Amino acid sequence: MRILLLGKNGQVGWELQRSLAPLGELTALDRHGADGLCGDLGNPEGIAATVRAVQPQLIVNAAAYTAVDQAESEPELARRINAAAPAVLAREAAAGGALLVHYSTDYVFDGSGQRPWREDDATAPLSVYGQTKLEAEQAILASGCAHLILRTSWVYAARGGNFARTMLRLAQERERLTVIDDQWGAPTGAELIADVTAHAVAQARQQPAKAGIYHLTAAGETTWFSYAKYVLALAGQAQTAIKIKATELLPIPTSAYPTPARRPHNSRLDTRKLQTRFGLALPRWQHGVSRMLAEIL
Repeated sequence: MRILLLGKNGQVGWELQRSLAPLGELTALDRHGADGLCGDLGNPEGIAATVRAVQPQLIVNAAAYTAVDQAESEPELARRINAAAPAVLAREAAAGGALLVHYSTDYVFDGSGQRPWREDDATAPLSVYGQTKLEAEQAILASGCAHLILRTSWVYAARGGNFARTMLRLAQERERLTVIDDQWGAPTGAELIADVTAHAVAQARQQPAKAGIYHLTAAGETTWFSYAKYVLALAGQAQTAIKIKATELLPIPTSAYPTPARRPHNSRLDTRKLQTRFGLALPRWQHGVSRMLAEIL
């Protein structure tokens, strides 16, 4: 199987290079491209030419415009990368008979309530980022291509920047930290997303009826405040050179930390459809965070 992976150096893309490699011949690109191939989602027609050149049976799009606040002032660029380029990928996938894997987000919902969002719940994004990600979903569905759209949230990896690293850095610099305590979700590791993707692809290739939209997060739920408390507690127990200076960790509401883009209060995603359809048991969020901290501490 020929596989085209876009966004190879992102958090999820990096892990996908590992998880997809056993499935076939992998062409992995970042936005700089390689060997005359375009990997820049800001150039949708260049992306189309790449698909035609590689002729993949599987296209995995792990690239996106993810600067949520900046998207409010750059809506055209966000829309080109997050909506127009995936629409082109879907068109080319349909034309070539390829399976398209695309990653979406809980930001397609309005973040209200406390119940985990199901795949068929009404969408109502609060931000440009959420709107452009929803437009990508709609374009993929309209194209008629075989697809797996995996909505996830609160993604992290040991490689690159993440919330845990930020908390560890700030805890070494400040005696008092304030963290938002009224946004709920499940920290979800890039390696879990990549491994589930490979598992789902293997099944969907054999059973096309399994195509569709699925929610993918680690099990359980927490707030950013409780997540930070967990990270700092593990750091305090670890035998490392890190010296935690922070003695106060205080919860604050979202309203105390205004941002250009509105954040959803409820990022919980119901993963029962994914687990049932693909025979999976998703680990609790603490499992992946503990492994990540063991790598970076």
